[in-house]
Amino acid sequence: MCAKIADGIIIYKGDVKLQPCTKMDDWCFSIQTGVIMKKILVAVDSFKGSMTSLGAGNAIEKGIKSILPDAEIRVRPVADGGEGTTEAIIYGKNNVSRGSCVVTGPLGKKITAEYTIYDAADGRTAVMEMAVAAGLPLVPEDQRDPMHTTTYGVGEMIRDAILKGCERFIVGIGGSATNDGGIGMLQALGFSCLDADGHEVPYGAEGLGVLERIVIPGKMLVRKNSSELAVADPVDTPIVGTAAISGAGAVDESCVDDDDDFASRLLHCTFSIACDVTNPLVGELGCSRVFAPQKGADAETVELMEEYMKHYADIVEESVEGLSKSAQLIDCGYEKTDVDTETVGENETGKFDRYTPGAGAAGGLGYAFLMFLGGKLMPGIDIVLSEIGLEADVEWADTVITGEGRIDAQTMMGKTPAGVARLAKEHGKYVIAIGGCLGDGAENCVKEGLFNECYAVNNVLGIDDSDSEQVRTAMKPENAAANLTTCAAKITELKEQMSARVCRPARLR
Repeated sequence: MCAKIADGIIIYKGDVKLQPCTKMDDWCFSIQTGVIMKKILVAVDSFKGSMTSLGAGNAIEKGIKSILPDAEIRVRPVADGGEGTTEAIIYGKNNVSRGSCVVTGPLGKKITAEYTIYDAADGRTAVMEMAVAAGLPLVPEDQRDPMHTTTYGVGEMIRDAILKGCERFIVGIGGSATNDGGIGMLQALGFSCLDADGHEVPYGAEGLGVLERIVIPGKMLVRKNSSELAVADPVDTPIVGTAAISGAGAVDESCVDDDDDFASRLLHCTFSIACDVTNPLVGELGCSRVFAPQKGADAETVELMEEYMKHYADIVEESVEGLSKSAQLIDCGYEKTDVDTETVGENETGKFDRYTPGAGAAGGLGYAFLMFLGGKLMPGIDIVLSEIGLEADVEWADTVITGEGRIDAQTMMGKTPAGVARLAKEHGKYVIAIGGCLGDGAENCVKEGLFNECYAVNNVLGIDDSDSEQVRTAMKPENAAANLTTCAAKITELKEQMSARVCRPARLR
C-alpha cells in the first residue's frame, strides 16, 4: 500500500503507514536508522521519450548537490538490453568507434547497418542490435511475412565486425521481423544450409521446410565434449544433416579475408546475447506460435512454421554429435519452469536443445547462437551491469538511487531498476527508486524488499494523478530534467531531516 504525505510525495513502505504533517520540517515516519547519503550512486534507466539514462542521472545529481554540495556522487548510465544499451556499455570505454556496413535487410534488399566497437580488457568488442539488420520496423506492415524474412544481414554485420578485428560480441536480439531459426545468419557466416539437391535453401522460415543438411565451414569449432574443443579439418567439413559433402567447397568464399581464414576467426569469437524472453524454439510457448502472429503470420502459416522449426531442430539435434550432444549448458539466469511444461523433461540432459529457455528468441535466432556459435543467452540487464562494472560502484556507495520512467509490476521482471537494486541488496545497500510515475504493482517493489523507498516525480511535485495532462506535461522532454532535479532536491532535503527524526510508525489498517 501507499500513503501520501505533505506536498503529495508518495512513498511505499510495506505495511508501515507514513504519517503526514503540515510542514516539511514536521514530517515524521519510519525509516531505517542511520541511513547515510554521503556516497551516492545514481544508476537510472532512461525515462523513455523524456531523458536518456545519463541525462536523468545528471538531473538527479544536480538536485542532490543543491542540498548536499559536499556529497560524493557517481552517475552511471544503465540499460536492460533495450533503448540506451549501447550508450551505457560504451560510457567511459577506450577507443570507441562506429562500425557501418551494407547488409541484406529482412526483405532481401540492401540496407546500411551500424554498430559500435570498443577496446575491452579481454578483446576488441562489438555491440550490436540484430534489429538494425532484421528488425520489424524495417518491414512495412503490408509486407510482413516471417515465412520469407531473413536474418542474413545479422550474419553480414557480425562478419564485418570480425574482419575489423572484433573478438567479443554483445548482441541484442529483440524486435525481430524473422522466424528463420537463424539460418540466414549462419549462411552469411559461411555455413551452407542445403536442400536435398545440395542447393542453398531460400530465405526465411520457408528455407527450414526444405532444409536437409548444414555444412559447417572449414576450421570451424566442433565440440567433441564439454571440455574438449577441436577444429575441423577443412578437407573433411563437418555436416549437420543426412548426407556428407566432401571437401570445403561449400564454404562461402566471400567470408574469407585475404590474410586470414574467416572461419578460424569465427572460432575464437565469444557471443553474449541479450535475451529477455524465455521462450523455447518450439511448442505452445515457442517462437512460431507466440511471436510469428505479431510479425504477420496467419494461423495456418504459424502451424506450418512450427512444423518447419521442429524439422530444423531434428536435423541439428539428431545428426551432430559434436554440437548438440556436448554443448556445455550455461546458466542463463532462467528457470526451466519458464518453458513448455509438457516438454521440459527434454531439457534435463545438460545440453542445449530446442527447449532451452531463450532458444525461441528472435524467431529462433537464439537457438542458432546456442547451437552453432557457443552463444551465452543472458538477461540484458545482467550483461550491461557486468560489462560496465557497476558492482565496484555499488560497493563504494552508501546509498543507491535507481529508477525509470514508470515503476510498476513489470519493474520487478528483469528491468533496469530491479537489476540495479538486486545488485545493491547483495551488498547491503539502501535503495531509493524514482519514477516519472507509479503504476499498478509499484508497492510490491517495496513490500518484497526490492526498494527501500519509492517516489514518483509527479507526486513529489504535487501534481494530481487524476490530471493526466499535467502528468504528461511534467515529463515532456522540455520539462523533465528540471522537474527531476526538483524531485531529487526535495527527496534529499527530506532524507536529511529524516536522519535526525525517526518516529514510531502507525500500522496500516
